[in-house]
Amino acid sequence: MAAQKSDGRKIVAKNRKARHNYHIAEKFEAGIMLTGTEVKSLRQGRASMGESYAMERGGEIFLINAHIPEYAAGGRYNHEPTRARKLLLRKREIEKLSGSLRRGGGMTLVPLSHYFNERGRAKVEIAMASGKRKHDKRASEKERDWNRDKQRLLRANN
Repeated sequence: MAAQKSDGRKIVAKNRKARHNYHIAEKFEAGIMLTGTEVKSLRQGRASMGESYAMERGGEIFLINAHIPEYAAGGRYNHEPTRARKLLLRKREIEKLSGSLRRGGGMTLVPLSHYFNERGRAKVEIAMASGKRKHDKRASEKERDWNRDKQRLLRANN
């Protein structure tokens, strides 16, 4: 999969299930500590974040289970594909995120997308989210279908 361009961002991977499974409360942009072969693999548009999540360890936020495959020409300097990667956030943002995680209420940190910003830096968009129940998922699907049908009807009348 080649990377897509969107408003100055070169999107590498999206977590498409995140909006289906969670109510997104607040979004954050975070830098990510990567090795050289990870960056090269990301630049090729090879990443997957379907099963990934973020968590707090020792006053820092880490991205867990994000899959960045090994770089083909990496040789012995290659990386482990699903290692924990440190996210680079401001101290105040880390305190806010870890506080809301500790407080409970079913909140979790979910990564939404991997991308390169306009300066070429690798970034991750993470969100504070709470899980949807089955009836919430059905209701949002029903609303989405109704909006689609409404647009179809409006186009047909014009």
